Amino acid sequence: MSTKATILTKIQILISNSFKTPEEAFAFFDNDKDGKLSKKEIAELLKKAEISGLIRGLVTSKLIEGYDKDGDGLVDWKEFKAAIDEIKE
Repeated sequence: MSTKATILTKIQILISNSFKTPEEAFAFFDNDKDGKLSKKEIAELLKKAEISGLIRGLVTSKLIEGYDKDGDGLVDWKEFKAAIDEIKE
């Protein structure tokens, strides 16, 4: 299993074990309730998903780079949902 697949699987496990819906997970990690996940908020999600601190920063940047379609440096609900849909495939 690739590193990306491993990370996405850990995120899926966290969401399915800890939250009723992906929307609930998004709202939980959206600490400032602005409708977007910042780098810090994504890092917290990765920490809860038990992603190693050594690679968490790199993974956070790569997740934003890969899913931030509007280029604002944040991941909104639509972008987060696209990531979740990719995990489910």
